[in-house]
Amino acid sequence: MFKPEEMVKIEVITLNRYKDSLLTYLHENGVIEIRELDVKVAQKDSPNEYHRKAASYSITISRLVDFLKAYKKQSGGGIKEFIFPSERAKKKYRYEGIEKLIKDVEAFLATVEPEIKAVEGKITSTQTEIERIKNDIAILELLSALNLDVSYLKSTGMLEIIVGTVDRNKFRPLVEEVEKATEGRAVVVSKEFKDKILAVFAFLKRDYEKANPILAKYSLERLEVPEGEGTPRELISVYEEKLRKKEGELESAKKDAEMLAEKYYDDVVFYQELMENERDKSTVLPMLARTNMTFALTGWLPRADVPKVLEGIKKVTENKAYINVREPSAEELDEIPIKLRNPGWARPFEMLTEMYGVPKYDEIDPTPIITFTYSFFFGFMLTDFMYGLIIAIIAALLVKGHKKFNDGTYKFSYTLLISSFFTMIMGAIFGSYFGNALDLAGFTVPRVWDTFQDALVVLQLALAIGIAHLFLGYTLGFVVKFKNGDRKGAVLDQLSWMLIILGIVTLVLGTNSPSAGTVGKALFGIGLVLFAIGEIVNNGGLAVLLIISDFFGFVGSWLSYARLMALALATAGIAMVINILVQMVWGVSIGPVPIGIIIGLILFAGGQLFSVAINALGAFVHSLRLQYVEFFGTFYSGEGKPFEPFRAKREVSELEFEA
Repeated sequence: MFKPEEMVKIEVITLNRYKDSLLTYLHENGVIEIRELDVKVAQKDSPNEYHRKAASYSITISRLVDFLKAYKKQSGGGIKEFIFPSERAKKKYRYEGIEKLIKDVEAFLATVEPEIKAVEGKITSTQTEIERIKNDIAILELLSALNLDVSYLKSTGMLEIIVGTVDRNKFRPLVEEVEKATEGRAVVVSKEFKDKILAVFAFLKRDYEKANPILAKYSLERLEVPEGEGTPRELISVYEEKLRKKEGELESAKKDAEMLAEKYYDDVVFYQELMENERDKSTVLPMLARTNMTFALTGWLPRADVPKVLEGIKKVTENKAYINVREPSAEELDEIPIKLRNPGWARPFEMLTEMYGVPKYDEIDPTPIITFTYSFFFGFMLTDFMYGLIIAIIAALLVKGHKKFNDGTYKFSYTLLISSFFTMIMGAIFGSYFGNALDLAGFTVPRVWDTFQDALVVLQLALAIGIAHLFLGYTLGFVVKFKNGDRKGAVLDQLSWMLIILGIVTLVLGTNSPSAGTVGKALFGIGLVLFAIGEIVNNGGLAVLLIISDFFGFVGSWLSYARLMALALATAGIAMVINILVQMVWGVSIGPVPIGIIIGLILFAGGQLFSVAINALGAFVHSLRLQYVEFFGTFYSGEGKPFEPFRAKREVSELEFEA
């Protein structure tokens, strides 16, 4: 707790024949972050033909998955499935090497791919044909206004016939230019449609080259006249019959696709995951170094996992491996990947720390601290017992349903659950139960403070909490810098603010005590002098300006905690407005029907749920801001590199592997 996992560096050299087995073992256990080797006496490794096939088959199978997924019958879903999702069944595969796996995949694809591709091709071609028929029907609908036999609209040996539409304002000049170019050897039949003109142009073959540029000049949109004989209305019936037939074929093909999805979807997804993991496994090969007989890898792993990893490597390589585990050097501190280490009650809050950035290896992990401060600030801002209870019920259900997955939903719900307890505590302190609903209903509500009547007290509380939060941050910064050997920074950058804060607190608390006032002034003065010296040392000639800027920056950060009061007032204010509106409509009735009660209940339930949502969102965002901007700004960089182990992703597959 407060420190990341202790990491060590591992270096392994072994024979090439163990490469696939060793990488598979490391991939399945997921405890080492492999790093690139920089050596001069060996060459970089590279994927072989089987790895390239795995990447290719991964793409092929993904396409099959996308097709089958569109026709797979969905089960479950809804709110219940969201709250209590079911675990996906895992299918086992006995891994005997990448060559054997590729052969199994090829055999699977040889059976499955032709069937799926045939149905996919049938659906695609049928859909294309349906769209063509629909387009022909639309053209025939347009041509029906001319009431001409469709066969007359086709070109002949001597005549070139063009059918199309043109803007109304372009039609007359178009016709004039065409007649002039063809010396009157053109026939035009037209029909008006709103802002368009449907026109049929007939030319002699020898005049077409003269007329065609003119048609293009006036943007004539040509229509492809459907095949057939008879009037457009007569042909529409024929084409509608073709459409019904094709739609029937499409439905039949879709049923075939549904049958294939039922039969093959789970297997296709299974092999997709196997191939994607092989493709992922091959990405580390360029990080390795190799000779004709051996290969080498290096990486980082948690110290606690060293015994298990050493045992596994020795077993996989039959004790034919050189293994070196060493402590990180001072030059490698910035390269060490960070894996957070916290007790179970704080672990879900690592998500909030990681959103900002993980600590460096020699920094403090703030997760246990923000587990409390974030939750408390959230509760202070929301400050309503019933709001906290609603959030607690929803969060508890999500925590129960998602705990087995340890996913983002579980972690976020856990943070809300802890925060809801603080919300209920603060709600009880301020006597807020759906705002002032109980007061309006005539109940006597016990409270320590009233949000509105004691607004000044709430502001004072917020500022007191803020100054304590900032002091904690500067203290942590002092500890980190002092421990890491930066004594000057610890005194000038951290201790200076600690003394300034202690001076302010002493002056405020000792208003009526001359001795306390003297101590407070002394602390404040010493802190201010150290702060000024630090600015001069760090910034030279710009120190005078930065002293003023940074000091008022501190004041601004402190005043930023007034948002605790502001959001508490906002929550109470919105709830109060909803309650007043309900009170206004409650007594309304139409004859003997108390319609106001019905409207009031709907307004109360909907309004309060809206208030929960909007104010919880505000509390979430602003509580995070107080951690990320004000608190982290005093001691925390968040510039560490997250630990990204070489790890397989297994959702539907389980590899049986002899380590």
